[in-house]
Amino acid sequence: MPRRAFTRDQAYLLPPSLDDWVPADHPVRFVAAFVDELTAADWAELGVASSGAWTGAPAYHPEVLLSVWLAGFMSGIRSVRALEAACRDQLTFRWLTGNQLPDHNTLWRFYDTHRRQLPHLFQLTVTTAWKAGLVEVALMAVDGTKVAGNVARAGMRDAEALAALAEQAAARIAELTAQVEAEGATAAPRLPSAVRQAQALQDRIRAARQVVTATDGPEQANPVDADARLLPTRQGWVAGYNAQAAVVATPTVGDAPGGRVIVAVEVVTAEHDAGQLLPVRDAAVATLGQAPQTLLADGGYHRGADLAGCAARGQVVVMPEAQGDRLQDPTHKDQFTYDAETDRYTCPQGQPLRRQGTIHRTDRPTVQRYVMVEPHVCRTCPLVGRCTTDQRHGRTLEIGPADQALRAHRIWMATDDAEALRRQRQTLIEPVFGILKERLGGRRFHTRGLAKVQVEWALLATGFNLRTLWRAWRHGPGTALLRTG
Repeated sequence: MPRRAFTRDQAYLLPPSLDDWVPADHPVRFVAAFVDELTAADWAELGVASSGAWTGAPAYHPEVLLSVWLAGFMSGIRSVRALEAACRDQLTFRWLTGNQLPDHNTLWRFYDTHRRQLPHLFQLTVTTAWKAGLVEVALMAVDGTKVAGNVARAGMRDAEALAALAEQAAARIAELTAQVEAEGATAAPRLPSAVRQAQALQDRIRAARQVVTATDGPEQANPVDADARLLPTRQGWVAGYNAQAAVVATPTVGDAPGGRVIVAVEVVTAEHDAGQLLPVRDAAVATLGQAPQTLLADGGYHRGADLAGCAARGQVVVMPEAQGDRLQDPTHKDQFTYDAETDRYTCPQGQPLRRQGTIHRTDRPTVQRYVMVEPHVCRTCPLVGRCTTDQRHGRTLEIGPADQALRAHRIWMATDDAEALRRQRQTLIEPVFGILKERLGGRRFHTRGLAKVQVEWALLATGFNLRTLWRAWRHGPGTALLRTG
């Protein structure tokens, strides 16, 4: 068949319009519409002045720089040099910036200046989705994922290794200072860069030593990022952070299929998820102004204190136990029945236990201790040796403040309704982490330090939510979706 003629030297009678080359439903058009809808109060929350300075060279408009960052997090372009290249090479980014070319230094200064206020954008995406009817609060899933930090695992050091590094840094500073004094440069207003770098390294080593010598601190830390922790993943151990998220489903809007909205995020340095359920759930409720009907979590979150907290909040939670097989043991504490009138327990063999007193511990909650009324019966019990090995006192029980919540939750989890809800957790939240890591480049943080990483995780969630809002926007009522926010 004939071939089309082409030339790279095509001349245009009139200059082409970028607007003609960007599809009407492209994500960058939604980013522009989203930023256009920001109010004066929103810009104030972001720490951006309503007008520029009267003197000096003209600066890039904040809408341009913010739009570039949002489009970057929405498409997985997160480094400042990659964003600079996108503004230069990609038609969509050229349209977004009005054909302006901010460089990486300009983009970074904007990000760094407004870093603490940028999570406000995440709140805006949640409230916009909520007011647009894109948030279904029947089910909310909470889960965590390990994200590598901007630090090498090989750089993790224990207290002894950090002490040796500190000695080397001190010796290097002394050596450099002696060289400066010998050259007569002590009166210089600024120390030479080599000395400043050595002092900065010394400060980082000092911070890492404080981490590993703390009472509950980790065994190892990295001077490059003292907040990063060694965390287990399916691919092995990484030096990074434990990123948490709460996710809800979205209904079908027009021709757009249902999706997901992240309604709360958090980053912690804890190795495990236990203890993170209530903080993430409460953050989501504070943003939405409404609690979910049912909270879904995996066994890594199972903890008596959190179950008691959910019970106090009236929150239904579906959460299996990591070691649920132990409940089938006939000697398990749950096999003992309790009589509130007599304040006594009865063992599976029909023998009573009475309350003896209270045990106070510094590292664990206070518990009530129950002992056998007739300890000698344990010696002839068919379960002796399996139930207890204490020949003198027999079996004892320690009942904590969350014991009632644990028992009630185990009864609930044995129902068919709870099992049906449990099966929905995986499909609700795990695809979200897959998109965050694979499509949005969230397998590794680019910044260092817990405070900075928390902002980065919030912006990754912002990019994810913008994708959800964009799908509804392109199939729905256009910018009316944004005006509802």
